[in-house]
Amino acid sequence: MAYLSGIAVTAFGKHPGRGPVALMEEAALAALADAGLPRQAVDGLIAGYATTYPHLMMGTVMAERLSLRLRHAHQAQVGGATGAAAIILARHLIAAGACRHVLVVGGENRLTGQSRDDALKILAGVGHPVHEVPLGASIPAYYALVAARYLHETGASEADLAELAVLMRRHAAAHPGAQLTKPLTVAEVLASKPIATPLKFLDCCPISDGAAAVIVSAEPTGAAAIRLAGWGEAHTHQHVSEMPDDLGLGAKIAAAQAFATAGRQAEDMRLLGLYDSFTPTLAIFLEVLGFAKPGEAGAAAREGRFSRDGALPLNLHGGLMSYGHPGVAGFLAHVVEVVRQMRGAAGQRQVRDAPLAYCHADGGVFSSHAGFVLERVA
Repeated sequence: MAYLSGIAVTAFGKHPGRGPVALMEEAALAALADAGLPRQAVDGLIAGYATTYPHLMMGTVMAERLSLRLRHAHQAQVGGATGAAAIILARHLIAAGACRHVLVVGGENRLTGQSRDDALKILAGVGHPVHEVPLGASIPAYYALVAARYLHETGASEADLAELAVLMRRHAAAHPGAQLTKPLTVAEVLASKPIATPLKFLDCCPISDGAAAVIVSAEPTGAAAIRLAGWGEAHTHQHVSEMPDDLGLGAKIAAAQAFATAGRQAEDMRLLGLYDSFTPTLAIFLEVLGFAKPGEAGAAAREGRFSRDGALPLNLHGGLMSYGHPGVAGFLAHVVEVVRQMRGAAGQRQVRDAPLAYCHADGGVFSSHAGFVLERVA
């Protein structure tokens, strides 16, 4: 058994003068306090990478900073899926008897610690070093190719994608830590400047500073026990030119594993935390995972299915699209929000009830996938 016993997230946006280590320390200490654990109880640590602090041994950097004496420590790095994969790995360490309390932490000053051009150049490095990167493609350009294919195959429109950006902004407006909270309309998304056709500026998540942390434990430490009930991963390719014919293949494989190990199905879920780096990312996940019909994720959002009071609330903190995206901490913020909701501790954002939730993230361009089912057992 493995439980998410401690959670914490900083506000996302600008944190001038604060680097990844300081931001991660803040989140880690807050997660320990949330779990009610002394720092000496932590015997495992998995730190995410940071593009503004490219140290080869971030795990031991953070262990030193936090004065931890660990049985296991390392740095994880599978792009946007890093946080999800690290939580799953923490579960495996606990199941193996190697650790009892594993700290998963990520953070970065991606907005104030480097130029926007440098950030885009670093992230574009996921492309093929011979056939893609030298051509000057960016991450938005790679995802634009995916978006164009999605629109062609499903018959969805750019306005349908815009509905997801509007939804994320509406959810972010209720969270004091969100980076972007100004109300947004579909017309404004469609009128925003082109980035890589068909993606426009407001189809893309912002670059942010911030950090988040999750503690995975062998037993629950608080009144609400949130169990990691099922998990799955899939790593189908690295480069856009080698993507499977099925855009959602990796997500389907990882989710099928997660639902099977949990003994659950997609229709059992009552809450979602899905990676949303771009509007088509979120649309594709919602559809291939069975939460919306093909081509209808935007319509379902417009009709209220994924709103706080809808049948399947989604990213109630605003997701990457509006809460913000400082690298590894971006997805961990999804997990923090999901756990808060499952505990009934989300304040004005609180849903009616959420005993089961599914969280999913991808790294690269739909390259690495990791997803898990969370279950409230107490």
